[in-house]
Amino acid sequence: MAVTIAAQAPAGWHVRVRRRAQVAAGTRHPSTGALVDGAGDVTRPILHAASRPLPQGLADFGGELIDVLGPDDAFVALIDHGPEVAGVGLYARQGRPTIAPSQFAANRLARYVPGRSAGQWFFTEGGHGFCLYAVTGAHSRRMAIVPTISRVVRSIRVGPSGSVGGVG
Repeated sequence: MAVTIAAQAPAGWHVRVRRRAQVAAGTRHPSTGALVDGAGDVTRPILHAASRPLPQGLADFGGELIDVLGPDDAFVALIDHGPEVAGVGLYARQGRPTIAPSQFAANRLARYVPGRSAGQWFFTEGGHGFCLYAVTGAHSRRMAIVPTISRVVRSIRVGPSGSVGGVG
């Protein structure tokens, strides 16, 4: 079953939902190591939201965008890892987490960038396992930035569908 992911971003934010690279059925998922079931290729949606314009070809965890975040900027990624991991291991938590400034730290970045702060959560929603990843432009500003990140995360809608879409 495919899912739709959409979000309502605050003024000045940019949102994009795209399909991730295809993963061939019968192979191991590159991010989770889980065996991908079914016939044919499987694609998964990913949502990116940021207080800066999103470059084309942006990597799952923000890649080069994280390098250029200003102190009041933020980045959010919601990555669908599919139904094969739903409710299992890291994805055992049911429902989207509540985001708080105390959950952000420099050692939670996918790749260390001085001054930045990140949080990462794994959970199941709508029968799919998700990774939620968020970055603040400055760890020292997380108390001011995280409420906006939290608002973006709360606005995300996940539901069954054959396509993905984003609302900016």
